[in-house]
Amino acid sequence: MVLVAQIITFLVALLHCYFLWLEMFAWTTKARNVFRNFPSDLFEPTKSMAANQGLYNSFLAAGLFWSLVIASPIWSVNVALFFLACVLIAGLYGALTVSKKIFYVQGLPALLGIIVWCLVKFGL
Repeated sequence: MVLVAQIITFLVALLHCYFLWLEMFAWTTKARNVFRNFPSDLFEPTKSMAANQGLYNSFLAAGLFWSLVIASPIWSVNVALFFLACVLIAGLYGALTVSKKIFYVQGLPALLGIIVWCLVKFGL
């Protein structure tokens, strides 16, 4: 079960690496294909704002990767749960304020990770 939780955590971290790349380095190119509902004339003016969002995603990814390399099992689980909770909250907020799709892409994988880590932590 620990391996499943680690794989989910790793995948959520990779997802945030993708968000980082998209928002920091590909906002005016590839992001246009991903965010089709976003007005095309706003990509260039919002480039620095998107890069800021990408930086925040890098912190989430770093924390999730960090949770996978911590030697202490107790700390590893707690750090993973903290960063997955941050991702879940961001996904819920995005779903409420921007698009419900954000919950499915970002929040749901984090929620799944939280559930599996809780099963590991509490031995259920």
